[in-house]
Amino acid sequence: MNSRLFTILLFLCSLSVFKASGSHIVGGEVTYVYLGDSTAGSSGVVLHRYRVSLSIYEDCLNGQPEAIAEDNPAYLGVFDATTGAIFEIDTGYKAINYVIPYVNVPINFSNNCVSNIPATCLLKKTFVKEYALPSNSRGYVVSYERCCRNASILNVNNPGDEGATYYCFIPPTNVHNNSAVFKYYPPQIICLNNPMYYDNSATDADGDSLSYGFCPALLGATDADIKPVPYYPNLNDTVTYIPPYSSRAPMTGFPPIVINPVTGVITGTPNRIGRFLVTVYCNEYRDGALINTIKREFQFVVTDCSKVVVADIPQYSTDFNTYIVDCTDYTVHFVNTSSGGFAYHWDFGVAGTASDTSDDFEPTFTYPDTGTFTVQLVVNPGTTCPDSIKRLVKIYPKFYAAFADSGRQCPGAPISFIDQSTATIKPITSWEWNFGDGSSSSDQNPVHSYQYGGTFNVILVSKNIKNCVDTAVRQVILETFIPFAGNDTIIVKGEDILFDAQGGIQYAWSPPTNLSDTSIYNPLGTYPDTGHFVYMVHVVSKFGCSGDDTIKVTVVGHSEFVVPTGFTPNGDGLNDYFRPIAVGYRSLNYFRVFDRWGERVYNSTSLETGWDGTFGNKKCEIGTYFWEISFTDRFGKNGFQKGDVTLIR
Repeated sequence: MNSRLFTILLFLCSLSVFKASGSHIVGGEVTYVYLGDSTAGSSGVVLHRYRVSLSIYEDCLNGQPEAIAEDNPAYLGVFDATTGAIFEIDTGYKAINYVIPYVNVPINFSNNCVSNIPATCLLKKTFVKEYALPSNSRGYVVSYERCCRNASILNVNNPGDEGATYYCFIPPTNVHNNSAVFKYYPPQIICLNNPMYYDNSATDADGDSLSYGFCPALLGATDADIKPVPYYPNLNDTVTYIPPYSSRAPMTGFPPIVINPVTGVITGTPNRIGRFLVTVYCNEYRDGALINTIKREFQFVVTDCSKVVVADIPQYSTDFNTYIVDCTDYTVHFVNTSSGGFAYHWDFGVAGTASDTSDDFEPTFTYPDTGTFTVQLVVNPGTTCPDSIKRLVKIYPKFYAAFADSGRQCPGAPISFIDQSTATIKPITSWEWNFGDGSSSSDQNPVHSYQYGGTFNVILVSKNIKNCVDTAVRQVILETFIPFAGNDTIIVKGEDILFDAQGGIQYAWSPPTNLSDTSIYNPLGTYPDTGHFVYMVHVVSKFGCSGDDTIKVTVVGHSEFVVPTGFTPNGDGLNDYFRPIAVGYRSLNYFRVFDRWGERVYNSTSLETGWDGTFGNKKCEIGTYFWEISFTDRFGKNGFQKGDVTLIR
């Protein structure tokens, strides 16, 4: 049997004798230093030497002591970065002992500045080993696994039963590289509803370019296998975040918790108490190419720690960490939302001068030029309990949103909207239009048609390349224009009609058949014989809006009532009313409807509305009903008609 395989199996068997798993792992990271090259004896093989450091953070307040003790020694694995083949695994007989003494991480809070500091205990253990690696064009991965994390973590599933994997990538051996190293310890306490500022930046001995971000935490050992021989890390085997949390949004806050990709500074104002798992990465770039990524996993504990002094400048801009983007002038009034202070010192961030300061609570300052300035506020400067905050102020005047419109102010007519926004710093990059009728556009100069008349508040929000934003509002008034020729009508031959068109000041009727005048709103129509006539009137309003409408005239030979034989009062808008049509009568005396038992269910002296099929606010039954009409004809003679109608639903 291969001796290395035998050693691994022996080590796995030995793990079964102790089960001191526990929720104690707070975080960890793996870094390395390039020590130079050497030659392996007489073989002449060139070896590349690296000192690898594994740091793990342990909760020594709530973590299980047995589990903390078993963290030492640590077991690391070295693998081919592409194939995953094992280069070396540290097992029981050559494990790595941590560098003594271990570090009890300071709390980084002063008793004078926090009124109720919670109890904490955080250990940092660092394990160091040197490796001599043969030349490899693919690079190496150094990996470590352990179980388990704090069970009280809020943003991931099963933290007390799942472990972590920490690893680093060593580039191909022709790239001599030292990994970046994070500069500061993670903070143990974050205050609820107070602005946080944590510098998570790193240094790089090679001068490589660095960038930062949040990333997923990796799973590792389990409660059943708490300290395994490391495996090649599966970068897709990540913890499961509980919504609304994610790897990129590991905490909630207002403003949100974010990391600056350039500086590595984590800012925001946390708004929920609890313990949150956070993983950050630091990318190393050399000559524009990514050569390495290191990751650090840690936990933020948000508590209502009641800081006595809190320096705070509000953030009124959507830009990162920016108090305001002033695009109107050079003068800025600063709002101070700090608490616990009795003295204040402002530095407005103008380079090359010492006169850009103030000790006022809320000062006003005029900047000499455009640009981005870093403003710092120190509360209680020079005392034992100060606090400070920095925000950006962006001065880019002048920027104004404005627009004009042209076109006929008529329903259906196209209206052109012309952007007239002005900016000292160009270009203007976006336009958001709201036309006041539910429609919008992002074009610079849109064209829009309104379907109806009225007064509409048109809003333009424009923005330039410096995120200057301004809003312009103006009213567009469209004439409520409805051309109307009149209602369709039926008359008896020999009668006249006086038309009554509406909606404008100019009228043109066509065809001219039987009309006294085609250019007025109320021509007289004379009909000596029967027939069907359709007229269209073209109407022009006083504002120049124009449109058409039609009217139908039916001429019959004698007076009559046109009575439907059935109707369907089901509310569909079609044939819902029983309504006779009278032609050639002077007046209606009454119109009545009876059910089959002779009870009167409807009575009216007008035919304008008609019967809706109800009686006493209840729907009448389907069936046959009887009607009668009493009338006076155009010669003054009274008359009477009756019949039946079928109600259908």
